Amino acid sequence: MPMFEYRCESCGETFEQLMRSSDRDEDLNCPSCGAKHPKKLLSSFSATMNGIGSGFEAAPSCATGNCPTGRCGLV
Repeated sequence: MPMFEYRCESCGETFEQLMRSSDRDEDLNCPSCGAKHPKKLLSSFSATMNGIGSGFEAAPSCATGNCPTGRCGLV
């Protein structure tokens, strides 16, 4: 189930919501003020590849505690 990011045009609150493909944005209310029809934002996403059979080995993700940049605070 994909997660989408929204911003309420009434109070400015930004929030995330898991949405099924059968769910409609029109039925969504702001969790902060209850206003209807928050605006869907464009969000970036993250993906990792394990490289099995591809000859490509992706860097470990921060979730493993092995952040290659050292900026996640988990190393």
